[in-house]
Parts: sequence; structure tokens; C-alpha cells
Amino acid sequence: MKLDYLRSLGFVLAIFVLSSFGASQTPDVPVKKPANTPQAEAIITKAIQFLGGEKYLNVKTQTAKGKFSLIRDGGVASFQTFTDVIVYPDKERTDFKGGGTKSIQTNVGNSGWVYDGDQELVKDQNEKQIAGYKRGIRTSLDYLLRGQWKGDAELSYVGKRQGTLGKRNDAIKLTYKDGLEVEFEFADDGTPVKASYKSTSAEGEEVKEEDRYAQFIDVAGIKAPFIIDRFTAGAQSSRINYETIDFNKPVSDSIFTKPSSKEAKKEKPH
Repeated sequence: MKLDYLRSLGFVLAIFVLSSFGASQTPDVPVKKPANTPQAEAIITKAIQFLGGEKYLNVKTQTAKGKFSLIRDGGVASFQTFTDVIVYPDKERTDFKGGGTKSIQTNVGNSGWVYDGDQELVKDQNEKQIAGYKRGIRTSLDYLLRGQWKGDAELSYVGKRQGTLGKRNDAIKLTYKDGLEVEFEFADDGTPVKASYKSTSAEGEEVKEEDRYAQFIDVAGIKAPFIIDRFTAGAQSSRINYETIDFNKPVSDSIFTKPSSKEAKKEKPH
């Protein structure tokens, strides 16, 4: 799951998605810049200010710990603890532990490796895994707010959507050149509410994915959602529950280097 507190959907959740869904392949679609782009840009600006303004934008590293749960029929089917480390713009490692075993997923740029604790084996990520990771990044809130989509997608204002307690949210959309569309909703004060997009299931069916943000907590002047719930086809399918999040702590590049299977087995979460 891409697990920085806003990009997290790309990593931890990307792992879950890879087990169930394939990234749909769509030819590049030329798009024109919508006339309502300034309205959408203003919503992004408000959201950035809500999350901490320049402090949020100047985050260089993030380390986090928490639990990742799979949800079935409204109950927790299984869960794993995780430790996640991110170095912007393109390095991330997540260590998972649960059921008496551990696993590791690491991505650096266009490459990545995984450690399978059941097989006690380190191996390179395949094209499908890397593509799924990148898709998770492109559908994340962090990717939107940091403007990393520019040059690859067009931004537009969708309109008002029904919120909670009689309130209405502002919805904006990223339309990528390959046809992927991601909608984001924000409350009046700039609070991020949700992100939604469509995936293709293993059976070839189109399925709506929705990530909902909750429990924003101020961490050194930066607000972070400590709960992110994923809904698939209208039913909750997973939850990320952060216990701690720290920003701009020193991170050694060595943790992203691919180890031997023996070394990975002995490593402790960073």
C-alpha cells in the first residue's frame, strides 16, 4: 500500500488490489483543459492549507506504524501490523507482520522487490506489480495535492456532491491520458473526504473503488488522516489504521537496497 499518510492508498492498498484486480489497459485519450480548472485549483489550495500549507508541501520523509485489516461481510477477516517508510519523491518500503510471518514490499522509481515470508524468498517485482503500485500512486490524494499529475492528466471541477449531516462536498476530477479517471471530494473547510475510481476485476467486470479519510490528527503542524477505509462495489473491503506518523526523520538509503533472502528474514522493521 503506498503508505505515506495520503499516498498510503498506493502501497498497502495496492498490495490488496493486486491480489484481486488488474489495472485496466486503455489507449491514450487526448483531453482538453476544462474551462472550470481554476475552480478545481482553488479547492486544492484550500485542502493544502487545511493539511498544513507549506509544512505539508515540504515533507521530505514519512515513517508510520499501524494496522492493515481486510474486511469481509462487515467484520475483520484478517489483519497485519505494518511499518512504512517513504522518502520523496519515489522511494517506499513497507514491512508487514501477521499470522506468524512477515513480508516486505519496496519500490524505488521504476523498480521494486518483495520478500515473501512464507517462502522465505526475496524476488523482484514483476511488471504487473509495479504497474499496480504506480496506479495506486496516481489515484492517491497525495499525488493530487502535490501536483505530481501535471503533464499526465487534466484537472476539472465536477460539482457538488451530497455529504454528511445535510452538507455538500466539492468534487474535482483528474482525467489521465490513458483514460483513468479519479474523483476527489472535499468538505467546505478543505477537509479531504474521499477518492474514487474504477478498476477491472479478475472476471473482467468494472468495479468502483472508494477510499474514505477519517480521524485527522495534527502531527507537528501537519494534519493526517489516521484512518483510511476502502470500499469496493459499495462494501467495505479494507482499513488502514495508523498508530503513529512522523515526518522528516532521517532515513538511510540502505533500507531500500534489495537484500538476500537470508538477510531479509533476519531484518527487523525500520
